[in-house]
Amino acid sequence: MKYKETFSRDKQLSELVEKQKAPELAIRENVFLQLIGSIMSQQLSTKVAAVIHQRFLNLYGGREPEPEQVLNTSHETLRSIGLSNAKSIYVHNVSKFAAEKKLELALLQAMNEEELIEHLTQIKGVGRWTAEMILMFALAKEDVFAIDDLGIQNAMKSLYKLNMKDKKKFRQALVRISNNWSPYRTYACLYLWGYKDNTPVVGEKKQKKKTKSAPRKNTNKKVVAKKTTKNKTSKKRTVKKRRSAQNTSKKKIS
Repeated sequence: MKYKETFSRDKQLSELVEKQKAPELAIRENVFLQLIGSIMSQQLSTKVAAVIHQRFLNLYGGREPEPEQVLNTSHETLRSIGLSNAKSIYVHNVSKFAAEKKLELALLQAMNEEELIEHLTQIKGVGRWTAEMILMFALAKEDVFAIDDLGIQNAMKSLYKLNMKDKKKFRQALVRISNNWSPYRTYACLYLWGYKDNTPVVGEKKQKKKTKSAPRKNTNKKVVAKKTTKNKTSKKRTVKKRRSAQNTSKKKIS
């Protein structure tokens, strides 16, 4: 692992390296489809995104379509597979960009990270985070730091005991720490995502809290029920006493 020496100077990150399987980066030639897939998956679970992506491919007989084919697909058809109106427009925007030969692999590989981000974010619907994901997972760029990714932020907050209250200082801390990982910040992000994915204990704690609260509610209901029963019983006794007193007074009068 070429990055191991660089990461060894960071105690928290080096511990993640020891605990996790070494991640790998691979270049994927069809950047056009990778970009469309990234847009489709925004704000969706992995499972739902996979279903929609398969529906998208099914529109073209299960094969990877050319940009022109997607451009010829109506917004109504794209929405019918589960895309929002905005996403269907963004998919067309990416297709138009690709049809103009602006997503050719050779062209993209000739650019550095910042040039690529600037190039891809020309497309309406493609933000910096989406561009960074393409750099990492389609172009195998090794020095990308996804500062706006919530998973990265949460992992670093936990590992480095960072305070998120002051957003500006928090971001400055993220940049300062990540600069120590250059030129392998992409690998660092992969390890941080791995750390985030390996935190089921948090979920288990939440479940325990929920199960503890349930019997308390039932107990309260029982107490209320008991009090209600006691009140009813005492009322009945009071009524009986009054009746018996009335009967006694009637006998004395007679």
